[in-house]
Amino acid sequence: MTSRVHPETSGSESALNSPVEIFSAEWILTVDQNDTVLTESAIAVQAGVIIAVGPLVDLLGAHPGAAHQHFAQSLLMPGMVNAHTHLGMTMFRGLADDRNLQQFLDLVMPAEAAVLREQSVSVATSAAALESVHAGVTTALDMYYFPDVVVAACDRVGMRIMTGPTFLGSVGPEGRGGSAQIEWTEQWLASNPARPGWRPVVAPHSTYLVSPEDLQLIAELAQRHDATIHIHAAESQGELDSVLAQHGRRPVELLDHLGLLGPRTVLAHAVHLSDDELARVAATQTSVAHCPGSNLKLASGFARVPEMLAAGVTVGLGTDGPASSNDLDLFAVMRLTGLIHKGVTGDATVLPAAQVVRAATLGGATALGLSESIGSLEVGKQADFICVDLSRVHTQPVYNPNSALVYAAGRDDVRHVWVAGQEVLRDGVATRVDEAEVTAGLNELRVEVLAAVASV
Repeated sequence: MTSRVHPETSGSESALNSPVEIFSAEWILTVDQNDTVLTESAIAVQAGVIIAVGPLVDLLGAHPGAAHQHFAQSLLMPGMVNAHTHLGMTMFRGLADDRNLQQFLDLVMPAEAAVLREQSVSVATSAAALESVHAGVTTALDMYYFPDVVVAACDRVGMRIMTGPTFLGSVGPEGRGGSAQIEWTEQWLASNPARPGWRPVVAPHSTYLVSPEDLQLIAELAQRHDATIHIHAAESQGELDSVLAQHGRRPVELLDHLGLLGPRTVLAHAVHLSDDELARVAATQTSVAHCPGSNLKLASGFARVPEMLAAGVTVGLGTDGPASSNDLDLFAVMRLTGLIHKGVTGDATVLPAAQVVRAATLGGATALGLSESIGSLEVGKQADFICVDLSRVHTQPVYNPNSALVYAAGRDDVRHVWVAGQEVLRDGVATRVDEAEVTAGLNELRVEVLAAVASV
């Protein structure tokens, strides 16, 4: 890989006057088109953008006097992208365990109706963003309520967030429904246009809650504002049966019929796809967020991920919400992804470690429509990257850093996290928020949640 200054950076006087920082480590996982792994190399960052990737000696020579940090027995890699979650549901972690999807929803949704407001979502989302950053997640696609509050909470912690209005098919916690929700969504999307590292999102919950008429209106809104559509689809057999009974089509068939499949759409889960549906998802360039931890815990089944990838479907990895998966740990998701499909297919060669790492980084970025800005360590992209310590006994010896990352490392090995060049986790400690204060705020919500559940 050759080192060069990115044209956009060189054309900006303020960027040119910004200091250059150089970061090196034992290994660099670039996640470029060849999944290149570099040694004795570094990345150079200026004004929050990667301006060079290449041999350390070359970068030091090109930028004399630049600040240089080296991380021994560690790897640098792109920040991970959580392609499907509900961050604010940290307040319900552990509340509805050992239930199937319908039983889970029957308990959690009434509790949400009772306790969700701007303040509770802010507290819970701040905690979720902090947990995510500790796990090396620099970007998340969130489906929840009060999106302005969600953005502000993630900004405080320093995590990149993709979110927007959510549709339930009825009046939601924000007090809007029907035409009022459509009108507000139009205004919100217009006020939050796409820019480097950000795209607006519109999130109809599912085909079993949102009507076909509203889904079509949402599709039109997304097209008009170039927004990402984020929707649950084909998560469980019960969902398939329900939607088929309601509408005469399976969820993905219905979305295809209504015009919601396409390159700006992310299907959360997509566990139960027929051959025809999988082919249509591929043909329409629709992306899938694979959430194996949640799918296992709710006994929803096993998504056909190897077949999706073989068909050319973009697959990102997601945790789902911390009420259904109980954590926001993409390391756990990577390991499950790398193991489950070997067992299901009986083929130990499917989903090798490098492919799993790609799904957790560039795959998620591509699904979110952000692959030009994040997801790999390449010149011109935002400097979203993490440092993972591989020096400890449970990761040694390292023969293949991708394998060490997927099959041995864990979120506790994440030591440093940068988002747009800003260090938001330094030596395992958050730099922008008081961790004890954030945790205490989450614990204070427990009393309110328990009271709400008691009244259900």
